[in-house]
Amino acid sequence: MPKVFYTQPDGAETVIEAVAGDSVMQTAVRNGVSGIVGQCGGVLSCATCHVFLADGDFPPPGEDEDEMLDCAATEREDNSRLSCQLVLAYGQEVRVTVPEAQL
Repeated sequence: MPKVFYTQPDGAETVIEAVAGDSVMQTAVRNGVSGIVGQCGGVLSCATCHVFLADGDFPPPGEDEDEMLDCAATEREDNSRLSCQLVLAYGQEVRVTVPEAQL
């Protein structure tokens, strides 16, 4: 099973065992992780699942994700990603930090 480490802006960390094939956003919403809204349900039409990726082996963001990150409520950084685009693989461990605001 993949494992996701969600760090809140205050430093509190939540660790969730996820399902391979689910996204970091789906896992957060399903488990009530504060700060990840996923308002569009993961179809890449909002930026309410913005996270700062600390660890995880993922391809770089595509053009649509890159453009959508410019719409995030919290200013993007070099490691900004939309968690709906981070699909988890079996045995993977991922570390993300939730930004201060999503809306």
